[in-house]
Amino acid sequence: MKVVIVGASHGGHEAAVELLDKYTDMDVTIYEQGDFVSFMSCGMQLFLEDKVTGVDDVRNFRPDKIEAKGGKVLSRHQVTAIDLHKKTVSVKNLVSGDTFIDTYDKLILSSGVNPATLPIKGNELDNIYLMRGRDWALKLREKLHNPLVKNVVVIGTGYIGVEAAEVFRQAGKHVVMLDLIKHPLGIYLDTELTKLIEEDLVKHGIELGMEATITEFVGDTEVSSVKTSTQEYPADLVIVAAGVKPNTDWLRGVIKVTDRGNIATDEYLRTSNKDIYALGDAILPLNMAAQMHGGPVALASATRREAQYVANHITETIPSRPFAGVLGSSALSVFDYKFASTGLNETTAERFEIEVQGSFYEDTLRPSFVKNDGNVKAYVKLIYAPATHKILGGQVMSTYDITAHANTIALAIKGGMTLEDLAEADFFFQPGFDRQWSLLNLAAKHALGEAAF
Repeated sequence: MKVVIVGASHGGHEAAVELLDKYTDMDVTIYEQGDFVSFMSCGMQLFLEDKVTGVDDVRNFRPDKIEAKGGKVLSRHQVTAIDLHKKTVSVKNLVSGDTFIDTYDKLILSSGVNPATLPIKGNELDNIYLMRGRDWALKLREKLHNPLVKNVVVIGTGYIGVEAAEVFRQAGKHVVMLDLIKHPLGIYLDTELTKLIEEDLVKHGIELGMEATITEFVGDTEVSSVKTSTQEYPADLVIVAAGVKPNTDWLRGVIKVTDRGNIATDEYLRTSNKDIYALGDAILPLNMAAQMHGGPVALASATRREAQYVANHITETIPSRPFAGVLGSSALSVFDYKFASTGLNETTAERFEIEVQGSFYEDTLRPSFVKNDGNVKAYVKLIYAPATHKILGGQVMSTYDITAHANTIALAIKGGMTLEDLAEADFFFQPGFDRQWSLLNLAAKHALGEAAF
């Protein structure tokens, strides 16, 4: 079987490795448009903080790993068109300019997304940066250590925006964060936790401009300020982290693509053409908690699970089982706090039009006899179905690292567990770590209206 993979990032490389490891008769070729295979943008903050071995090590794999298994990796090669009837792809060598045709039996699209830019006046000015990819990482590091850069405006308060703000604030820059939404990280966390995050950002010197409509980037050749509908902020550097756009314009009219550019897939991650699979940030995967296809999940962990599934079933005419879906489990450190979330929150449940109940629980991490300096506050938000008490989502946060509790909640969602199941679950106890009733036991009991003990 000849398999062509478009895109060498998380999904592309995972699919290639899985195919070459599982089968002895696979001809696998990856075409990658970029010149570096394959930078992990989720590791950019660590790189900027000088916590990695080197910029070229912040990657999933090196091409020779695939080539050693018998596959081919061609960087600076762009797939420009697909002929469904001939089962061919048109490929352009971006170095030489030459084009050629390659054939496939199965095609895997892992073409990913591009950072969104703002279509406003001044967006062509210098010193308006993105926070994605190796080249931007190197440019951002130069600005991070440039004493002439004093005022930084970050547009977007999602994961990438928060990481950018924290890095530049720790470097002594004055940082302003702007977003349309009401609270930072409001897409990922419910209000009880976003308020705590917001207070912590302000405490560490971040200036917040929430519910802000950005109208203009001001400057001659370089940006000097950012205008909103109500205010103007000085800026020596602007970092745009305002979402992403699927890299799928070239697929319109070939396979089914939504109005927003996401590739439509069935329960087997097949596109409208059954010999073409799609995975990664450009698709709308099944949400395991909602049991519906919803918003994109831009996580390497989700993409690699999708790629593994495709590799396991690519030789089957009708796959033996559908893809189980993803939960969007993720975590982040924001100054003093560390949090993790999984499944639905109140915002995503509303988007899916699913009725949910939320329960917020606050307690100390360890028994009351443990001194305060080793007994910090911990927070748990559980999302569940009101009628059945089935767990559909959860968020955990503390200044201590309790993020692994989100993995337990993710497993509870996958297993169809209820609040009652979680309240009764047999977790370990040792006062240096936890309470006699675990934090998750207590959170579930609280949701059920039971008194804490």
